[in-house]
Amino acid sequence: MAAGSSMQWLRSVKGVILDMCGVLYDSGEGGGQAIHGSAEAVRRLIGSGLTVRFCTNETQNTRERFVQKLCVMGFDISVSHVFSPAPALIHILRERHLRPHLLVHDDLIPEFDSVDVSSPNCVVIGDAADNFSYQNLNEAFRVLIGLEKPLLFSLGQGRYYKETDGLKLDVGVFMKALEYACDVQAQVVGKPSAEFFQTVLSDMKLQPHEVVMIGDDLLNDIGGAQRCGMKGLQVRTGKYSQSRNVEQLILRK
Repeated sequence: MAAGSSMQWLRSVKGVILDMCGVLYDSGEGGGQAIHGSAEAVRRLIGSGLTVRFCTNETQNTRERFVQKLCVMGFDISVSHVFSPAPALIHILRERHLRPHLLVHDDLIPEFDSVDVSSPNCVVIGDAADNFSYQNLNEAFRVLIGLEKPLLFSLGQGRYYKETDGLKLDVGVFMKALEYACDVQAQVVGKPSAEFFQTVLSDMKLQPHEVVMIGDDLLNDIGGAQRCGMKGLQVRTGKYSQSRNVEQLILRK
């Protein structure tokens, strides 16, 4: 791309959507730690006059507790500017009168306090971490297979993410297991869902071509954003790896 056209593209940008885990911080024991320079970078973006939002597939905490954790790391972020899968899914559950069987992290359970979970007619999975035991997966399988029309919701579809002690399996791995066992296709709420990204764009009051998505995941962050008409920039932190990037580029084709 010529320098002139590159600058023209930059001048059209009015907003930035930031992924969080792997871009702003690495999660782990004790809440994780901020990536060097990330808090200052966020302050500079906000101070520049750009519209900034945060888009995460974090499902191990409520948004409120998640933002509190980031504030301790030095970030100044408003809860209303953070978009995560759980609140979006709860809206869907209420709208469709659904009662979920939950296979999620213990710390996310409070998000579903207002949702009827008796006599489940669907299954919801998120990043349940140690709750992804054989017993719990099998229980979710039994609920799904017992439904006349199995309905599975997944809070994201990531393959893995990075914590301070290394890479960890993400919810997409377990979503695929239930899809295979029950011959059902999950409805993904969160990145890379176009509906999820559109919710963020609507809040920003901007068009896709005016916004850049910055993330560490080539498929869910960058690919998802590009399919919505946004530009995507991948950082070399978090789960980024040049060799894994080549593999992901092949998979995208």
